[in-house]
Formats: sequence, C-alpha cells, structure tokens
Amino acid sequence: MELTKRQQDILDGKEGDVKAKIMKTLIMYGETFGSTRMVDITGKHGHLVTSFGLSVMKPVYELMDTLISGGAVSAQTFSVDPRPLDKNVPKNLIQNIFFSVMYSKQDDYDAQLRKLGIMNDDAYTCTCYMSEVGNTPKEGDILSWAESSAVVYANSILGARCNRNSGILDLFGSIVGCVPYFGLLTDEGRKADWLIEVRTSTRPEAQLLGSAIGMKVMEDVPYVAGMDRYFSSLDDEAKSYFKDFGAATASNGAVGLYHIEGLTPEAVRQGRSLLKENFRTFVIDDEVLKETEKNYPVIWKDRNAKPKLAFIGCPHLSRSQLESWSHRIADSLVKNGRKKVDIPTVMTAAPGVLKGFSGTKEEKALKEAGVIISYICPLMYMNNPMCGKMPVITCSNKLRTYTSARYYREDDLLDIITGGRA
Repeated sequence: MELTKRQQDILDGKEGDVKAKIMKTLIMYGETFGSTRMVDITGKHGHLVTSFGLSVMKPVYELMDTLISGGAVSAQTFSVDPRPLDKNVPKNLIQNIFFSVMYSKQDDYDAQLRKLGIMNDDAYTCTCYMSEVGNTPKEGDILSWAESSAVVYANSILGARCNRNSGILDLFGSIVGCVPYFGLLTDEGRKADWLIEVRTSTRPEAQLLGSAIGMKVMEDVPYVAGMDRYFSSLDDEAKSYFKDFGAATASNGAVGLYHIEGLTPEAVRQGRSLLKENFRTFVIDDEVLKETEKNYPVIWKDRNAKPKLAFIGCPHLSRSQLESWSHRIADSLVKNGRKKVDIPTVMTAAPGVLKGFSGTKEEKALKEAGVIISYICPLMYMNNPMCGKMPVITCSNKLRTYTSARYYREDDLLDIITGGRA
C-alpha cells in the first residue's frame, strides 16, 4: 500500500495509537481487495449504519469508548441509521418488555454518537441524502458510508463514490479521512456488467423491478434501459422511485451502483460506453416480474391470518411520498366507505422530513385516517422476536427480505389497509 506522508504519519502513531490501529485496519481491508493506495474523503459528512442500542453489542460500545478516550473522533460530522424506538408505534405489553431489554443501551449509545460527531439529534435516517437531512453528497465525492440503500443511492442517483462498507469501517474512514481505493471508487469498477432491458407494458413497481434485477446480477453493476419511457428527468417522483428501486437491488441482491439510461449522471454523459465488453443481457417483462413476486416465501405461521400491522417506508419515505400516500389513502377510504384504516398502519420518514411535513393538510388527513407517522426503523422493530411473530404486511422489498413481513404491491397494500379486501 502506497501512503501519503499524512497517512504514513497516522500509521506510525503520530496522531495516537488508536488512529494508528484504525489506519492499519483500513489498509488491511483495502489490501484484501487489491487496493494499492488510500484516497481522501471529499464528502462533507459521513454516514454510520449502527444506530441501535442493542444490549448484546457490548464490544461496539467498548470500541466507541476507546475511540473517544483516544481522541479518535470523526474528522467529519455524520448521520446514522434510524432509531429503533418510538412509543407511538403499536406494541403490546410483552413486546414492550422485549424492546426495553433489547435496546437497553440506546440512551448510552446516543451519548457516544454525540461525542463521536453526529450531525444533530435529527440525523437518524437511512435516507440521509435528502435535502431536509443535510447530508447530500456532490457528484464525484468520495464517501465512507455504510447502509446499503444509502450507498446505492449516493453512487447511482447522485454520482458520488462509495463502496459497500460494513458498520464500524464506515466510521473508521471518517475518523482518519481516507479510504482504500478499489471497487466502486474506480472508473473501471463503475462500469456495467449487465444490460437490463425493461420491456414491461406499464411502469413496473419499483420494489419488484429492483428485486428482479438484484437477484439476477447480485453484486454486479447493472445498466438499465427502457425507463426513459416512464421518466423524463430525475425529478422528485423519479428520485423517490429509484430510492425504493435501489434499496431492493441492494437487499435482494448486493448492488452498490446502477446506471439508468438517460437519467443517472454517468449514464447521461457516457451512455452505453459504460457497458463492459463482455456484458450480459437480461430482459425484464411482465412475466418476469410476475414470477419474481410469485416466488416470495410467506413465512407466517398462519398464512391466512389477518394482518395486525402494516409498514410503509423502508427505506424512509420522501416528502412527496408522504403527500402521495395521504391522498391515496383518503381516496381509497372514501371508495370503501370508511373513515379510518382497517389495519394499524405506520409510515416512516426522516425526522427532518417529518418536521417539514408537520402541520400540512396531508399530515392532518393521515392522522384523521388513523395512520401513525414515525421516524423509526421498521426493520429494527420487526427484529424484536415478539414482533417478528406478528403477521405484518409491507410494500417494502427490503423489509420483506430481512424480516417475516409479507410483501404486497402498493395498490394491493392500499386496498387491504383501507378495508377494500381481506
């Protein structure tokens, strides 16, 4: 590994033993993937994936104390994934006891994050790149992030550069200000292995399309053609769509970067020259999406149980999505002759997004319909063993993949929660 003088000084312990160990760890990480040099981080803020104060994460808390006492705080402020707790989200007594035990270290961990450099108390979200949060990288910025849905969005929609780092390594890069140069940081690593031709009769559900692509290409880079029939620019609607699309590619597969022909920054500039010489082709039509959805397992104990909870917003919803869901739910309730949702429904978004949404007519309509609006991580809620046994439904492919939640397309989920079907 070729190091700059500053990087070598850190490795030699001139900024303390703790930073020296961090630099050594990052060097070993880079060399594992064939990296020969480190590159400076240029993004203004970092992003950590570990936000939850699980009682079993004692080694993490000990490590954080070591970093703090050794003066190895982050060189850049950072955002972090959503909090796992919100008293407004439905829980019975037994579930509540489990939560209090599982996340008993939450307050202590939040205090550690403040000492390490979290941006502010509202910087808890998986959609840190939204303008309301304040962590939106510029095209070409080098990042040290984890959180699969955030990384794939930053790489693809924003044109920043970041590898799919694991938790803790994301913080290590932010502390020393550099990361190993390999993979999605390089021009070659950003070229596409697959040409995906979308030939559906209508605009495909973002979650299903992302799922089909992720399960096909796994960790490879896809170049997706055919979506310019449905989007003419990367406006708010398109960004929200590809947010959910990207989360599905990253969780149902391991995609860290995708290109959308005519839309994403690199695809607009370079077009199909982004395709590698030996690229493979995958055609997605209505039948492919139908088969993809058909093969999702349902792991409820009783497949015919009535859902007890619905989650919308994994990853967190955008402001425009909150507004859209408000209108859709109101219209569907009128259609079905109801005033409130038939199933407890939780919609999640970043604290900053929720502040801007607060007091709007759309927020009022959602609350009048009985919808709960929260900042939590649905995945962390579902990973409580007692909550995991519940029949929960969602329109998130990420939540479906990591929990026992059952997936429905958005229109089907809407019909269920507003009493239009069992």
